[in-house]
Amino acid sequence: MEQKVEELSSEDIARVEAQRKWVREHYPPESEEKYQTLDGKLVLLNAILKNKWIEPNETAKFQCLGITFGDALAQKLGLKWVAVEDEYGRDPALIAEGTSIITFPLTSISKRIEKGEEVDVFNLFENACAKINELKQQLA
Repeated sequence: MEQKVEELSSEDIARVEAQRKWVREHYPPESEEKYQTLDGKLVLLNAILKNKWIEPNETAKFQCLGITFGDALAQKLGLKWVAVEDEYGRDPALIAEGTSIITFPLTSISKRIEKGEEVDVFNLFENACAKINELKQQLA
């Protein structure tokens, strides 16, 4: 099956928002507006990982972090959330509009944790931004 890229369905949106909400609610209610900032997202991800608030086998929770990581990438680089469907299923992804550049932040943290790696959110973010910008330049 070829990859099919389309707008997020209402079910996709509900799932992504639930994952985003799980992360955002780590802020106390009076501080949740911090999630709206790029730094607020990255600092929160870093705190959750550094404080080990998620057990290594809780892949679904790490994927929630991946959605927030994706929100940070979208905010910084102007990417758009889409759904990508292939023979492995349907997942949210980010696309650089007008290009074929697609990234899958959902598993960007969980796959590293599963390999036993330490995740430096800020380094991972800078590297992802650099790679996406490099690909954009190659296509320009």
